[in-house]
Amino acid sequence: MTNMPPSGAPLRIERTFTAPAAVVFDAWTSAGMLRRWWPAGPDWVTTVAEVDVRVGGRLKLVMRSPELAEFGGEGQYVEITPPTRLVFTWQWDTADLGTAAQLVEVTFTENQDLTTTVVLINRGLTEADVQSHLEGWHASFDNLDRVLSGEAGPGAPTDEAVQR
Repeated sequence: MTNMPPSGAPLRIERTFTAPAAVVFDAWTSAGMLRRWWPAGPDWVTTVAEVDVRVGGRLKLVMRSPELAEFGGEGQYVEITPPTRLVFTWQWDTADLGTAAQLVEVTFTENQDLTTTVVLINRGLTEADVQSHLEGWHASFDNLDRVLSGEAGPGAPTDEAVQR
């Protein structure tokens, strides 16, 4: 995997969550929390969540759809500035989701009311991949919102789901 993604128009998403910045940042760096919100839909599960949260450390995530199709990838942490900024490379392990090296930059800004505005910039996507990634990030952010507000998120897979 290369560290620098190809140039292209970046995908930008902004969302405000009802939680302090440290809590939202931790949701991005905790394997247990990533299992609860990373999937791209409410009926999906994360079967693999491995994080080595240090610059140069690896992250690997795999999600499973209700139809049992798995989509995974991995990357490397480039910048970690708790609780305000997280940058990592990413590359899917299946051509269905694009094979281009990506760079994901996430900033966390705590507001006076203790909510946190998250700005995600996903660089290195081809024009053909932008829409699917936009939909996927929005679905994941919806899950994150549910998890942070105390509602049940998709959760870690049950033993039954992992064995399927």
